[in-house]
Amino acid sequence: MAKNSPGEFIRQVRAETAKVVWPTRKETTQTAIMVLIMTIILAVFFLGVDAVFNGIVQALLSFASGT
Repeated sequence: MAKNSPGEFIRQVRAETAKVVWPTRKETTQTAIMVLIMTIILAVFFLGVDAVFNGIVQALLSFASGT
């Protein structure tokens, strides 16, 4: 791999950065809203799964202790 001078490196970085297509404000907002919705859905799902497992463990512990 050839060594580049710092100036050449900066020019290459600028050239590559110019190729980046940045999302619009609308796309960013839509993506953020979708992430929040999915996070809430997953939080509720895992809360339910945790409650079910907690119930199972409590039932097994109470059965094992004989109370």
